[in-house]
Amino acid sequence: MAETVKIGIIGGTGLYSLDGMEIVKEVYPDTPWGKPSDSITIGKYKGKEIAFLPRHGKGHFLNPSELPTQANICALKNLGVEEIVAFSSVGSLREEIPPKDFVLPSQVIDRTKSRAATFFENGVVAHAPFADPFSSSLAERIGKAADSIGLKMHKNKTLICMEGPLFSTRAESHMYRSWGADIINMTVLPEAKLAREAEIAYQMVCMSTDYDCWKEDEEHVTVEMVIQNLTQNAETAKKLLSELIPLLGNGDDLSLKGSTKFSFITAPEKRNPEQIKKLKGLFPDYF
Repeated sequence: MAETVKIGIIGGTGLYSLDGMEIVKEVYPDTPWGKPSDSITIGKYKGKEIAFLPRHGKGHFLNPSELPTQANICALKNLGVEEIVAFSSVGSLREEIPPKDFVLPSQVIDRTKSRAATFFENGVVAHAPFADPFSSSLAERIGKAADSIGLKMHKNKTLICMEGPLFSTRAESHMYRSWGADIINMTVLPEAKLAREAEIAYQMVCMSTDYDCWKEDEEHVTVEMVIQNLTQNAETAKKLLSELIPLLGNGDDLSLKGSTKFSFITAPEKRNPEQIKKLKGLFPDYF
C-alpha cells in the first residue's frame, strides 16, 4: 500500500466513526491473514491523517471471538500506522469506577481460550516481551487530552480479558476482583499482543458501562444497560479524540521499531516457507 497513515484508531462498541473527520477514502485490503473486520476509513482531522477501524464491523456483526484481529493489525501496519489508540466498553470490578467513567489500564490478565494470539506459528516461532502491554507515552498523552476537557481518567488499572460473548458468572466476577483486576472486557487480547508483535505502540481507552455482576445491590448487567451507557460514552470518546489526535503521529513512541527481529527463535533453515511468505506481509525487511 502506498499510504503512510501513522495514527490508527480502533473503535469499540458504539464508536464507529469520528464526527468532523474529512473522509479521504475507504480501504478494505486483503492481508495474509484475510480481510479486516470492515473497511478502514482514511480521513483527515485537525490536519492529521488517521485510519479508523470499527473493531466489530459497522453495525456490530462480529462477536469478540470472531474478530479477525491478525488481519486488523496487519492492515493497519501496512498502512504505515505507528500508534494505535483503541477504545473499548468495559465492566467495572471496583466501586470507585462507576458506569460512564473512563479508565487507562496499564496491565492485562488473559482469560481468553480460543483465539489466534500470535503471528508467529506454523513453523516460525518468536517470543516477544509483553511485561508492559501498553505504551506509557500514549497513556501520558491521552491523560493530557483528558485533562484538557475535564474528563476524569482512572489510571494504572488492571484489565482482565474474558472470552465471552456471555458476561461473567457472579463467582467469576468475585474471583477476578480477588486477583486484583479493576475492569473487564472481551477484546483487549489478542489485539494488544498482536500490536506488540507488529511493533506498533498501543494503548486501550476503557469506558465503563456497568458494575459487571459482583455488586449485588446494583441491577445485573444487561445489554439494554450497556447500550444506554455506551451511547453516552461514545460521545465523550469523540470529545477526547478531538483533543488527542493533534498529539498523535508525531514519532513520540517508536520504541518498538525493529524490536521483533530479535525475538525469532526458529533456525532459518527450519522456518516454514509458507509462513515466511505470510510474515513478509508484516515485516518485508526481515526476510
